[in-house]
Parts: sequence; C-alpha cells; structure tokens
Amino acid sequence: MDQSDPHLPERLARAIALAGPIPVSQFMAAANAHYYATRDPLGAGGDFTTSPEISQMFGELLGLWAADLWDRAGRLDAVWVELGPGRGTLSADALRAAAKAGFAAPVHLVETSPTLREAQKARVPHAMWHETVDTLPVDRPLLVLANEFFDALPVRQLVRGVGVWHERLVACQDTLFLPIAGPRVPEEIVPEPLRDADPGAIIETSPASVAIIRALASRIAAQGGALLAIDYGYEGLAVGDTLQAVRGHAYANPFESPGEQDLTAHVDFATLAAAAQAEGAAAWGPVGQGAFLRALGIDARAAALSRAAPLRTEEIETARNRLVEAMGELFRVLAVTNRSWPAPAGFR
Repeated sequence: MDQSDPHLPERLARAIALAGPIPVSQFMAAANAHYYATRDPLGAGGDFTTSPEISQMFGELLGLWAADLWDRAGRLDAVWVELGPGRGTLSADALRAAAKAGFAAPVHLVETSPTLREAQKARVPHAMWHETVDTLPVDRPLLVLANEFFDALPVRQLVRGVGVWHERLVACQDTLFLPIAGPRVPEEIVPEPLRDADPGAIIETSPASVAIIRALASRIAAQGGALLAIDYGYEGLAVGDTLQAVRGHAYANPFESPGEQDLTAHVDFATLAAAAQAEGAAAWGPVGQGAFLRALGIDARAAALSRAAPLRTEEIETARNRLVEAMGELFRVLAVTNRSWPAPAGFR
C-alpha cells in the first residue's frame, strides 16, 4: 500500500470490500506505515513525547551505558545503531556523551520515514540510513538502541469465543472500521496456560518483533555487540487487548482514522528475550526504566545539570521524576549481548 497516499481509509475500505476483513496486524501495519511516513509526530505540536525529548539525561546515560560496555569488551571497532530514531535526539545526546568516554563510532539509523530522516539529518548529519536491519554492517560488533520501537510493530490478535479461539480481524462498514472475530484458529497455536481463558479474552503476538530481534541477536552472537530495548510492556504470558491509539497527546479509538494517529501495543519482553537466546545471544532483564536509570546515575546527572543551570533546577527535577517515577515501572528495559561480552550495567 502506498505509504504517502492521503486516502488510506478509502483504500483500506476498498480492499476490505473486495477481499473481506483483514487481520489486525495488517491494519496496524498499513496505518503506522502511512502515519510515520507523512509527519513528525513528536513534541507538543505532535501526538506524543518520548523519553529523549523529555530530557537530555536519557540519551546521555544510554550513550555512557554503551561506551562503558564497549570499553569493558575491549574497545573493538564497533558501530552505533538506532532503530526508529525519531528526530535523532537520542542518538545525538548519546553520542555526545559517549565521545567524552572515548567511544566515537560510525552511526547507522534504521528509519523508513522520509520526514523523520530529514529531522535526523539535522542532528546526526554523518549517519548512514537503512530501510531494514538486514543491511547493517556484518563485519563488526553492533551496539543497537531501540527506544519505543517494538511497540509500534504490528501485533496479531486472537480472541476467545465459546470454547474456541478466533483470529481477530478488522471489518469495514462504509469507512467505519471495527474489530470482529474471524476464522477459528487451531488451539495448538495458543499457549497452553491461556487456552481456557474466558470468552472475549484477547491474546497478542508480534511476529514482526520476533523476526527483528532474532535477526539482530543472530548478528550480535556472531559479530559481537549488544542491543538495548526500552518500551512499555510486560513479562510472560498475558491476556488482554493492549492495542491503543494516541492523537494530540490523548488516547483515541485505534480503529478510527487509520494513518492519522499512532498505533501501539505493549511489548512482550519474555518472548523477545527467549527469541534472542534461541539465536545464541544472552538476555538481561527486563528491569524497570526507573531502576535502570537510577543504576546508571540519573540522580547525579540531574544534580550536575542543576548546579550548572540553577534557574532550570525545577525543570530538570520534573524531567527526572517523569523518567524515573511516572514511567519507571510501566517502561521496561531489556538487554541482549554477545555471550562473550561482559555483563551490561544496570542489570543485576
């Protein structure tokens, strides 16, 4: 589907009229592809704000995390990678801090949106861009950051009927999109502990997320390096519909106005960790973002920034509290490393 087509709802409606309802995953993929291709969604004038936009402390600490791990691994000829880098703020802050610790590496950004690529070029002008992870370097360690990346990848939903499970689909009446129960699916694809869930229960999987984490973990196991994934999510088996839409910093109906609002779903960190381990990499965590940032020294960094700019003390403390307290438990942090690399900071 053409990502730049301003008439995405009409195109989706026609496709459904011709071929029937489509899986939730297909609807989410088409909506987000158009959404990110056609705008900068970040900041007060956009739809949402991510941690790097809240405070420079976030990116700086992640840059020092990567530099510390790279240093203890032997200062190898590595590259910096960010998946879905937004405006480039995280990489700019991280690389500035990492350079002070001696880490200055080529920068590779995985980004499909032409609009966001332009914003990234202003902040990280010497970066190299990729459409997918498949074209990242194959001859050196990768240090990969993925902040609020996996939550935007499409999820497949299954809904429990009376004694059976169904694929959850999206139907359309005129241009009104709504979820329905589709064909019955084999019980074997549902995790055994969840098979007898109550009618109406929903479970989610993200094959796209698993494919990306496996590809990167395989590279890290072979080439060296690490990946840090930060997102809102959960651990282990869970029942629940986490598909949500955000527009103008408020929640919206995820089935309205496809392509005009950000669609996300909570990340299953246990599945990502297991997929990475299956490819021969080590997995660490997940841990809460608040505990992770405290372990990396966010309180000391906030104090230093306040001393340097006393008039900004309240602003700095507010940002620190938002990152550590408000987002501290909902957001989780998972690390994946080469098994021969040292333990990453921030994980017990």
